[in-house]
Amino acid sequence: MTHRRTGFRAGRRVLTLLTAFGALAGAALTGAAPAGAVQDAAVPVASGVTYQEYDLQAAKGPTRIHVIRADLRDPKVRLDLLYPGAVAARAPVSQLADTQGAVAGVNGDFFNITETQHPGVEATGASVGPAIASGHPLKAAVPDGQRFGPALPPGTSTRNVLGMGVDRRVRLDALTLTGTIGTWENRLPLGGLNQYALPVGSVGAFTSAWGGVSRLRSTCGTDTDRAAPCSTDTYEVTLRRGKVVATADTPGSGPIADGTTVLVGREGGAQQLRKLSVGELVRVRQRLVATASRVPYRFAVGGYPVLTDGSPLPGLDATTSAVRTAVGVSDGGRRVLLLAVDGAAPYRTGLTIAEVADTLRDLGAADGFSLDGGGSSTLVARAPGATAVTVRNHPTGGAERPVPNGIGVFSTN
Repeated sequence: MTHRRTGFRAGRRVLTLLTAFGALAGAALTGAAPAGAVQDAAVPVASGVTYQEYDLQAAKGPTRIHVIRADLRDPKVRLDLLYPGAVAARAPVSQLADTQGAVAGVNGDFFNITETQHPGVEATGASVGPAIASGHPLKAAVPDGQRFGPALPPGTSTRNVLGMGVDRRVRLDALTLTGTIGTWENRLPLGGLNQYALPVGSVGAFTSAWGGVSRLRSTCGTDTDRAAPCSTDTYEVTLRRGKVVATADTPGSGPIADGTTVLVGREGGAQQLRKLSVGELVRVRQRLVATASRVPYRFAVGGYPVLTDGSPLPGLDATTSAVRTAVGVSDGGRRVLLLAVDGAAPYRTGLTIAEVADTLRDLGAADGFSLDGGGSSTLVARAPGATAVTVRNHPTGGAERPVPNGIGVFSTN
């Protein structure tokens, strides 16, 4: 079953519906495929959730995509962050989904995957952008120059997120950390929250959500150069129930107990922390502020936008093809599609970012968001009646790559 229409900017393409069997219980999702495509019923995963595969003829060759659609108009359906219980930790998407009870999901944000530029420094595995899980802020964004992943499109930043508000609408926005570190005689700005990289001259807070990985990486690189040497001017202060209980000249490691906050400073931030004394009372406040929406997020994950109001962002890369993961949003944030490119050898040339935007639009999305790709690209879903997910695409490395987070689709019985 094939359909020809205007598609990628390079010319025309063929969209072939590969998997189309079973019956979708309840109302069918509209805008589920490009206009005029021959389409049978999608494979039902759970109430309000379906799965499909398509073949595309992309600029560099044939590509297979895997698509999950979630209808948030169904009160049984919701989205949330998949993560392994700590910011600085990783696990396969299938394990994250099964542990949290998701019926489907994809991998999430880009992350601190290696530290070859800083010998002896542990890679944290922590994600680049902000993260919110079940309404609880987990972390803020690293500086743009500390990002892992392909170059950001013009006008975007590490603060960009896709998430679902408490109103159950999915939207694209940016989240900025605002916060203070206050004593009886001074107040400092908070420069980071559970981040693998802190802005030069700042102080960052690490909580129990960080995990037990070393905090040393947070003082390496600069705001514009991820590979720059680690700072030689650092200081760490441990607060327990708002009181200084310990200090150190270098960032430490190990789990952080509930009720404990570790402040890490570099350069000017370190100099300010050295003024604190054991026993002194210190209050740390922080929150993630949305640039556009006033609706609190129930969940949020980092990445970058590629499509807004039906139009691809200007300056998207149209030359570099790769395996990709992305999200499309339609119907005012009430319908979502999760897309992953197959990493099997016949399809591994993948899509350019410009093609990702076009594909999301052709599949009915008004807004689109790119997530981590390559060896991280993984899409999982339950088969009808199953209690565990299976990996539906072929990861490029032959097996799932452990990742720090993902997007989970949940559907209650």
